[in-house]
Amino acid sequence: MFRSINVTSRIFERQIRTPAPGTSVHCARRFYENIVPSFTVYDIECPDHSFRKFTDDGQYLISFSRNHQDLIVYRPMWLSFSCKEEDCCRHDLPPKAKRFESFFTQLYSVTLASCNELICKDFFLSMEGNQFGLFATSTAQIHDAPTTGRAIQGVPFIEKITFHLLRLEDGVVLDEKVFHNDFINLAHNMGVFLYDDLLAIVSLRYQTIHILQVRDLGNLVDVRTIGSFCREDDELFLISNSQSLATSERSRLNPFPGNQVGNGHNQVNQDDSFLSGIKQRLLSFIFQGMWNEETDQAMRVQSLKKKFFFHFQDYVDLIIWKVQFLDRHHLLIKFGSVDGGVSRNVDHHPAFFAVYNMETTEVVAFYQNSAEELYFLFEKFCDHFHATSRNSLHMNFISSHSNNVYALEQLRSIKNKGGSFSQFVKKMMASLPFGCQSQSPSPYFDQSLFRYDEKLISATDRHRQSTDHPIKFISRRPPYTLKFKIKPGPEAGTIDGRTKRISSFLFHPFLPLALSIQQTLFLQPSVVNIHFRR
Repeated sequence: MFRSINVTSRIFERQIRTPAPGTSVHCARRFYENIVPSFTVYDIECPDHSFRKFTDDGQYLISFSRNHQDLIVYRPMWLSFSCKEEDCCRHDLPPKAKRFESFFTQLYSVTLASCNELICKDFFLSMEGNQFGLFATSTAQIHDAPTTGRAIQGVPFIEKITFHLLRLEDGVVLDEKVFHNDFINLAHNMGVFLYDDLLAIVSLRYQTIHILQVRDLGNLVDVRTIGSFCREDDELFLISNSQSLATSERSRLNPFPGNQVGNGHNQVNQDDSFLSGIKQRLLSFIFQGMWNEETDQAMRVQSLKKKFFFHFQDYVDLIIWKVQFLDRHHLLIKFGSVDGGVSRNVDHHPAFFAVYNMETTEVVAFYQNSAEELYFLFEKFCDHFHATSRNSLHMNFISSHSNNVYALEQLRSIKNKGGSFSQFVKKMMASLPFGCQSQSPSPYFDQSLFRYDEKLISATDRHRQSTDHPIKFISRRPPYTLKFKIKPGPEAGTIDGRTKRISSFLFHPFLPLALSIQQTLFLQPSVVNIHFRR
């Protein structure tokens, strides 16, 4: 739409020209090429907190105390100060303006952790409308965990995991959900996924998917559990069936009614050899698919022997790693080995993906992580795997290779660099299912507006290895000029180059405001820089 890069000319053009249908938001976002965080306050005076992220509406900045006991919530505000000189832009900021309190106002501080619990600093989910926030606290992880009941051997356990539903406006805790002697992967929201008002929590230890609903009044309500049983009445059916079997067995052993003695077998034996409900659904789908591949009976039997029965135990040993919603009725479930479920690096472990319909309790698709069909779906419909709410204003404009030509070119260049296509597919599929709310909606990560080095910074919420060189954001439009720089750490750089440093970046969802946080692996105070438009 705009022919000029001058902001005044663009405003005038916006008055006299109408954008093409369906492109008004994209045209408005081009103004961010002119409005950039071009000024930096290095090593700002700020509380020694662990800063997590901005909420998607930009109203709150979430942070935690260094002892991982308290939640501290701030509200961003724009810097304001007085200047008596004629040209204020050329003068340095006054000392009071170089403080954290000049950019953020503390709303409240709430103690979430109690006794031997700690806040999981990498976990936070904001509900639709950003009215509620979900936080997690847990006790220490125990690796040498005894196996009891249906617990998976080799999976550690945590004595207590508590999810806190908090009203962000005033910090009131509205509800809690507690899991005992379980293991849920809380790092980067990996074990929890939120879609609209539905919450999926994956118990790795007991291989159960807990589906909860967040009500408007701030209650966490159990909807269903998927694991040992898939339907609500499965357990009742098995209990009644076991009771009838026990009664008939007693009648056979003791034909005299007066001498019958109850033995207490009125519940389903959790230590029996039955497979879980979700595992039986999976095996049935795999068997049916292989059965339908051949029409000749002899060829069908041979195919089942080679493909199904030969690998039967491998399928039985699969466990649920991660889960995400595709919509309100379908889940994308990632299966793999026990070692891969508790390991941080899962690239070398075999993995499988299943699409599960919660309403019909059926598996409707099954892929290995090297399946080309799944990759082509991922390449063309990547946005569907993010499963963001339709009512989210900012999250719908995150760049991906299915909605951005520059991201697609970058993906294809990686694919064409050589090597095995199967290995490339496995590498791409390792990111599925996507972490919930793991990407920043900031327009400065819009790849149709700016080009930057994704090895140093990206929209994905991850720590990066720090560098002393500034990260450049270059315009995508001719003449491809440098728009702004983001430099983490001290302004003069770090003297000790041997110390390993990592950086994280928190961008406001729509304001030209960002925080860069550089920290070492030791318990030293972080270096926090604030980047904003002056």
